[in-house]
Amino acid sequence: MATFVRLLVVDDYEPIRRFVCSTLGKRPDLQVIGEASDGLEAVQKAEALQPDLIVLDIGLPTLNGIEAARRIRKLSPKSKILFMSQETSDYVVQEAFSLGAMGYVVKEHAHTELLAAVETVCQGRKFVSRRLAGHILTDTTAAQAHEGQTT
Repeated sequence: MATFVRLLVVDDYEPIRRFVCSTLGKRPDLQVIGEASDGLEAVQKAEALQPDLIVLDIGLPTLNGIEAARRIRKLSPKSKILFMSQETSDYVVQEAFSLGAMGYVVKEHAHTELLAAVETVCQGRKFVSRRLAGHILTDTTAAQAHEGQTT
């Protein structure tokens, strides 16, 4: 296993960023190397830092998370993207995965799902929040999501 998973945390709401950083900071193999509060800053930091994983909100100022992810894919192609958002519409979730996101956590479940999601995504598998798994995504993605829940 790699010594560290280097993370970039992107959310415009500072208490959420603090929560994510402190939750991930409990694991010795996870290292938060940067934070951003808007989509443009996320793109710039992703390009500069080349993190292993980006925890990315969708509702961001300047550039929303979907558009930020589109640009990040080009500038930091090895970075895995895990969306963490309160957005639960079918269209947005499908769009997130079509951009190559590896995971999607609904914010209201982050306290119970964030670490499992990060672990699953770091292993190269998809993770979908339990709230979404049954009714939104394709059968294979939903099956992988349930598989992620057991990890």
